[in-house]
Amino acid sequence: MVSLSFPDLSSMYPINAQQQSEYQQNGHILLHNIVNSEDIKLYRHLIHNGVERFNTEFRDMSERDTYGKAFLQVMNLWEVDEDIKKFTFAKRFAQIAADLMGVEKVRLYHDQALFKEAGGGHTPWHQDQYYWPIDTSNTITMWMPLIDISEEMGMLTFASGSHELGFLGNLAISDKSDDVLKNIVEEKGYPIVRASSMKAGDATFHAGWTLHNAPGNNSSKTREVMTIIFVADGAKVSEPQNTHQEADRQRWIKGLPVGSLVASELNPILN
Repeated sequence: MVSLSFPDLSSMYPINAQQQSEYQQNGHILLHNIVNSEDIKLYRHLIHNGVERFNTEFRDMSERDTYGKAFLQVMNLWEVDEDIKKFTFAKRFAQIAADLMGVEKVRLYHDQALFKEAGGGHTPWHQDQYYWPIDTSNTITMWMPLIDISEEMGMLTFASGSHELGFLGNLAISDKSDDVLKNIVEEKGYPIVRASSMKAGDATFHAGWTLHNAPGNNSSKTREVMTIIFVADGAKVSEPQNTHQEADRQRWIKGLPVGSLVASELNPILN
């Protein structure tokens, strides 16, 4: 594929001390206008086409389980498209991630397009880091809408402060995780936070252990979101605690052994 000219995303987006403190206290933060409206349109076109080309979920919605109804997901589009790679590898995003966590350098874990179709189901309560064989809590996910989205489209929803709990057991995204983790959120009394709307190019950032979910998409449009997961440089591969972590070790860290730095060819430093 011939690489065309797309907007440069290397300029910095300053993070102040108050924003860093908010993120570290709550385990999540919403930041506005990280990518401007014109630039995000161009990247949205690329990512949308990438999802159409590489999506492997073709079952009717009624035939899918809770996880399958929650979203279409296509991972590591940067590996197959040089222009999407410019988005995933943007220094702007990586620097925000590093500044929020208070670390010097971050590495890529993987990118992931999450498209919640019109009529798509809810995303159960879960912890992203359940899936990751990584020995640090300095992990963070950027969740960026590629189009303007409203609450009814399935807005990401956080339990503020829940990242303090760390690993809560082998709970893959499922009806079971929804029940168990919802009870924990209620018992602990964590505030539930959800934006009423987000513009294309806004983004939330949340920690790997932060409990979060999303309602179903009750609109007539697909909720188009691109995510990028970052991990602090220096993190090591931990002993997999479940089959999903072992699968992640093989795929996203190229099978590096336990105790190795998370530094395979798929995990470059990005800032």
